This record gives sequence, C-alpha cells and structure tokens, in this order.
Amino acid sequence: MAAPLTLPRISWGEPTASRRALLVHGLGSSAALMWRLGDALAEAGWHATAVDLRGHGDAPRALDYTVGAYGADLAGTVPSDGAPWDAVVGHSLGGAASTVAAASAPAWTRRLVLIDPAIRVEGRDANIVRRSQERAFADPRIEVVQAEHPHWHPQDHELKVDAVLRTSRWAVEQTTAQNQPWDVRDAAARLSVPTHVIGADPAVYSIFTGALADEVLSGNPRITMSVVAGAGHSLHRDKPEESIRQLLEAVA
Repeated sequence: MAAPLTLPRISWGEPTASRRALLVHGLGSSAALMWRLGDALAEAGWHATAVDLRGHGDAPRALDYTVGAYGADLAGTVPSDGAPWDAVVGHSLGGAASTVAAASAPAWTRRLVLIDPAIRVEGRDANIVRRSQERAFADPRIEVVQAEHPHWHPQDHELKVDAVLRTSRWAVEQTTAQNQPWDVRDAAARLSVPTHVIGADPAVYSIFTGALADEVLSGNPRITMSVVAGAGHSLHRDKPEESIRQLLEAVA
C-alpha cells in the first residue's frame, strides 16, 4: 500500500457551516475545476472543500498512481475536527477513488455522490480516456478547449487549461498503466453509506452505463442513480444547472 499524501485544499462557504462536503476531481483535472459545485453547495449553506489529487495541480508527486493509492489519500483527508464528511462528491477517477476510500473507511463520510464514476474502465472506454488525455496535453491552448466545448462556462475553459499545465503528464499516463485492470466493483459492493450516482447521458457519452451500471446497482441496495439528459462525461460542466439540482437533491 502506498504511503498516503497530504492533499492541498481550496474551499467555498462559511468554515463554521454545519454541513461539510469534500469534492474530488477526475483524471487530468483539478480542485479548482469543481468550482461550480463548490459554489452551489456554499450557496445552499454548506462548507465545500476540494482537493488536488496526487500528481495533479499543487499536490505532491509520487510513484504509485493506482486507484488504491488515490483512495488512501482521500481516506486520510478529513475535516479539521476529524469528524466524518457529511458528503463526498467524486467525479470520474475521483468517484472511483472515493468509492475505495468509503469502502475501506466506512466512518469517513455519511453520504457519497458519484458523478459518472470510473468504476470499471476497459476496452473502448479506456481508449477514449487515453485519447482525450493525449489531446489535452498535446495542445493545451484555451482556443482548443473552447472549440471542443463551446457550451462550457469561460471559467471552465480557463481552468481546464490551467489543470493540464499543472498536472504531471507522467502521472496521468501511469494512472492508466498501473490500473490494469481498472476495476473497483468490489469496493462499490462493500459501500455501507447511502450512495447516489449522477450519470451522464449514454446518447452523448457515459463511462458508467449499461451492464456495468446494472451490475453495480443490483449488487448494493444502498446505491441509487439518476441521469443528466444531454450531458457527457463532464456533466457538471456540460449541464451545470441540472447537475447541481440533482446534487443538491442527493445530499438533502
């Protein structure tokens, strides 16, 4: 097991708020790119904290980029008083790592929200993820991000470029290479806290859908799911208003 790393944090909302959430980004992303969810939670009376995962943003670099290592870092990331998080919200890789953390440390959070989580990544999905990351690192100009995602908020364009520039390309490559197979279905089956998946629209692109989603949902009655119609994998950037509505409903 990898030695846990201390992850840098940013936050939204009153530090004295009675409800506290942890936001966990996806592969090649950053804490700052969770801004839309953090801002919405703060407006709803929460204190929201986001972290840079190992190898990303300002987080320490390491050699181990297994999902287990990411999860160990998260399990050691707790509120200042050591109490459980009231909710943990994880996107993609962050969803997989949060699943591992919650399964290994049941007292870590009272509730889990997974945004199109990377529970199992193989075949076509693995190739799509790899090509997407290769494109991002090959030409990290804001004009490229704007052309690919013209409907995103301007701050998402800016922060996506910033995330790529501050993330270790080697770490991203190793995250794929070291997770063969990439599969945390066993951890999902062990989850003992209420867990809600907010899925992307399969008609656009979803990494958690079909037989995989059916298996995970049927394997643990604590897991429920909804879908953001018309949104792709980064649904909180594609359809932020509906994504936020479903998030706030899930943590109510």
